Amino acid sequence: MNESKNILFEVDVENYNGPLDVLLDLAKAQKVNLEEVSITKLADQFYNYISNKKNLNLEVASEYLLMATWLAYLKSKLLLPGTPDEDFKVQEVAERLKLQLKKLELIRLLSDQMLKRKRLGREIRTRGIKGNIRSIYSSEYRLNLFELLKAYSSILMTKDFQKMNIPKLPVFTTEDGIKTIENFFGKLVDWKKLDDLIPTNFRSEKKHRRTGKAGIFAGSLELVKEGNLKIKQNKLYEDIYIKEN
Repeated sequence: MNESKNILFEVDVENYNGPLDVLLDLAKAQKVNLEEVSITKLADQFYNYISNKKNLNLEVASEYLLMATWLAYLKSKLLLPGTPDEDFKVQEVAERLKLQLKKLELIRLLSDQMLKRKRLGREIRTRGIKGNIRSIYSSEYRLNLFELLKAYSSILMTKDFQKMNIPKLPVFTTEDGIKTIENFFGKLVDWKKLDDLIPTNFRSEKKHRRTGKAGIFAGSLELVKEGNLKIKQNKLYEDIYIKEN
């Protein structure tokens, strides 16, 4: 392996090393809260870091140079007054950079905490495979007489359970009344008695006549509210008449 290939082979065992990681170290060097870090000062620190870095391979340095270019551009935007119509939101980008640094610091903290925990194979050892040991499982149930009779009765009730079918009573709903009246559209040119529109099966039997009349009356009120019908009653308790609007 020649010397040029050895230069490309770099390993940082302690932690990840990259431009954003360097930015976090430089920001923490300001000894302030990450939300109060000066982006312009951070750009100068990053520039000095790259200037003092010797024997930095060009392939590795490309991402550092890209970050330095971006920081220099961001610094110039922060120093110069901007226009309201400018699409590039300088303060928003600066806040996002601070947020990324805070996230990286949190990742560092959590990774350090995870590495300090005990790990299987190092601090924690397994018991190994069991030898010729036969496991003995014995279960013992204790019930009193009441609990036993209760369990037996619940089984019998489940087995002898019978279904109960409740017959559906004939009800003439408001929706049925609307459909019935709409079927007469075109024939309600003159006033027509409301009772004449009740279906025959609800009009013939006395016990079903009330629900038939209530359903057709409720349906007529809905159609009157929509503006499709007119309704009238000459005197109180007299017959009700309807007509197409």
